[in-house]
Amino acid sequence: MKRILLKYMLVLPTLVILTPGCKKFDDINSNPDKTGEVSSSILATGMILNMTRADISTQKAFMQPFLLGKYITWGEGQESFQYNKLTRADFGRLTQLRNIAPMEKYATSDALKKSYQALGHFIRAWQFFQASMQVGDLPYKESVKAETENILQPKYDSQKVVFQGILDELDLANQLFSEGATFDGDPIYAGKTDNWRRLTNSFELHVLINLYKKTGDADLKVIERFKDILANRPLMRDYKDNFALAYNNIAGQNYPWSDVPAGSGNSFVKSNYTMLSNTLLGPLRTLKDKRLFYYAKPSPVKVAGGLSESDYNAYPGVEPSDAFSALQTRRVGKDYADLNNRYVQLVNAEAVSVFSYWDLQFILAEAAVRGWITGPAAQTYYAAGISSSMNFIVSNTPDLMDYHHNMKMDATYISAFPGTAGVALAGTNEEQISQIITQKYLANFLHGSKYGAWYENRRTGYPNFILNSTTNLNAPTTQFPLRWMYPSNELDYNSANVSAAIQSQFGGNDDVNGMMWLLK
Repeated sequence: MKRILLKYMLVLPTLVILTPGCKKFDDINSNPDKTGEVSSSILATGMILNMTRADISTQKAFMQPFLLGKYITWGEGQESFQYNKLTRADFGRLTQLRNIAPMEKYATSDALKKSYQALGHFIRAWQFFQASMQVGDLPYKESVKAETENILQPKYDSQKVVFQGILDELDLANQLFSEGATFDGDPIYAGKTDNWRRLTNSFELHVLINLYKKTGDADLKVIERFKDILANRPLMRDYKDNFALAYNNIAGQNYPWSDVPAGSGNSFVKSNYTMLSNTLLGPLRTLKDKRLFYYAKPSPVKVAGGLSESDYNAYPGVEPSDAFSALQTRRVGKDYADLNNRYVQLVNAEAVSVFSYWDLQFILAEAAVRGWITGPAAQTYYAAGISSSMNFIVSNTPDLMDYHHNMKMDATYISAFPGTAGVALAGTNEEQISQIITQKYLANFLHGSKYGAWYENRRTGYPNFILNSTTNLNAPTTQFPLRWMYPSNELDYNSANVSAAIQSQFGGNDDVNGMMWLLK
């Protein structure tokens, strides 16, 4: 029955997203001279927010992906993500795709139709990529065809076919955006097709770098595609092009960790449940990276013992794999670094990106090290990624002692830092890849697509996540998991097709330790 009901949920997911606390986003589409009927712009808004606002979430849920990525620990109770327990995925993001066809249908001109078609292809590519990264094979070709072709139990496609489709859809989006017009209903880029085109092409490079083990596949043409995009298409230009959701002082639209009178009343902030990890703080201390002072506030124990707030040693991290009881002892003793007060006190602390300019630059740096591209040295891209992260932080941080602890990053520091000893790329190719992914990890603190840091570690092994077999909740405890299991409603209502996919990929065992095609 649940599967059948989805057939009739053509517009509801979007309308649900748009109801409570969305005044700013509603205003984009409000016209007092027209009725509140469904339009292309309303459908576009819902689907764009589903890629940004819905994935970013708020309060405790905001921190969940960063527990899996080992940025922080949580003190309220033993959290599954912190200790590597993955369960079942949710294909809810794919139900949003039912709104693409009507979004295109309601377009009022040929140019607008091209823009909405382009947006539809990008949304499909984004959502299928995120879902496939979790589980592997997916229903792709037959997905979202309940209304048009009465396909209620779509067949699964191999992950290779899914990725081929993602790449082809991004190519189409690039072409259509180049021919389209500025469109309504976009809370991120105000409907500017040039911005969307740059995001589309930059994101396609992200998809391709995730296929780095498939460069010998003649169908995918990974390196050939990568070179062509870099040479012939517009890409993101700076952090102002980030695919990011901005926040404001309207109730319900504050920064996810804000706890101010106009904000969320975030009880989790007051309870001091978060402690920053040594996975994050260790490299910042070692490299004398001043982002540490913008990310964290010092241990009160270290400050009481005589260390200055501008001393790197005043910011001890904790090990996320330590036993929960040991971490609780540490928390009660208050000898740890917590989140900087700017994340708590500012309703609009910073726009949260799900894909950013610095991501693009680190992708280009990695491609240069791997020998995929020539031209600017890998160090040039790498430095641009670091500098972009730093400039973004400075531009979003008021000049208050409490927010940078008298360790401000000025233009001279930002310009020089990527080339300093220990930071500049050096060593073997593998050592340089380690540096690049580590810097990507540092830049994406409280940013990035859902589980992005965990995917990067799964793909490259960087930065190093400590495996503690005495606390690891994965089975067996001697290894990290590799994927989520398929959603339970797929097993209930599309059993034959999901079972065939599980058999072809994992020998019939829907196991979190199964290795998907992408990782082989």
